[in-house]
Amino acid sequence: MLTRATIDRVVAAALDEDAPWGDLTSEYLIPENAVARADLVAREGGVFSGGEVFAAAFRLTDPRVDVQLVVEDGEWFEPGAVLAVVSGPARSVLTAERIGLNFTQRMSGIATLTGRYVAEIAHTKARIADTRKTTPGLRAFERHAVVNGGGHNHRYSLSDAVMAKDNHLAVLAQKHANVTEALTAAISRLPHTTHVEVEVDRLEQIEPVLAARIGTIMLDNFSLDDLRRGVAAVAGRATVEASGGVNLETVRAIAETGVDVISVGALTHSARALDLGLDVRIEVAEA
Repeated sequence: MLTRATIDRVVAAALDEDAPWGDLTSEYLIPENAVARADLVAREGGVFSGGEVFAAAFRLTDPRVDVQLVVEDGEWFEPGAVLAVVSGPARSVLTAERIGLNFTQRMSGIATLTGRYVAEIAHTKARIADTRKTTPGLRAFERHAVVNGGGHNHRYSLSDAVMAKDNHLAVLAQKHANVTEALTAAISRLPHTTHVEVEVDRLEQIEPVLAARIGTIMLDNFSLDDLRRGVAAVAGRATVEASGGVNLETVRAIAETGVDVISVGALTHSARALDLGLDVRIEVAEA
C-alpha cells in the first residue's frame, strides 16, 4: 500500500537531491511575484499512475502550489489528454517540475506496460504479478503502478513469505534425505499463517514438493508443453505460478496452459517511462 508517509519521505529525498541549495535558475531569472499555470499533458496514450506522488512534489516544495488531478490512477488516457493542472508561484512550480514528472512518467510507464500484459491474458484465469526486481527505494511506488495497470503484487519483501529457490533447496538437502522431508521440517517451524512457495525447474520435482503441502509452486523456465503437464500434475493442490521467458509475445500462450499466476520481472525492471510533459505559462503580477 502506498501511504502518504512513504510518498512524502521518498519525494522529499528526491527534491533534496535535485535542489539541495535551492533552484538557482528560477531564483535568479524568475521574478518573485510571477505566477504559473501548468498542464500535465500526455504526449502518448497510456495508463496514469502516481497522481498523489506528482502532487507531493509541488506540495512539499511550496504549500501554496495547487495541483488538481484530472484523471485518477489506473485510468487509461489518449495522447493530448490533460492529466493534471498546476498553479501557484512560478519559482516553486519550476523547481518541483522535474521531480514530479520523473515519478509520474516512471509510474505511468509501469502501469501502461502492465496493462498491456493484462490485456493479453484477459481471456484466461491467470493473473499478472510483479517481482522484487524493483528500483531500490522505489518499490512501493512501482508496485502501486503495477496495480494501477491491472496487475497484482507478489510478496512485498523477504519478510512477507517463504519462497524457496534452488539454492535454498540445495542447502536443505544437505541435512535431510529428500526435498519433502527438508520442506516439511522447515514448514513445521513456521507460523501457520506464513505462505510457502517453492520453485522447481523439472517436472519430476513437482510431486516431492507438493507432498510437503506448500501453498504455491513456481514452474521456472518450463516449456509450454511442460507447463501444461505441470498444471495437470499439480491438479489444484497448490497455486501454480509460471516464471521465466515471459514477454508480450509469449505471455498469452503461457496463460493458456492453465497456470494461475505469471510473474513478470520486466514490469518494473524494463518499463519505459511514459512521455508526459508539463506545459507551463508564466505571468508576472503588476506591482
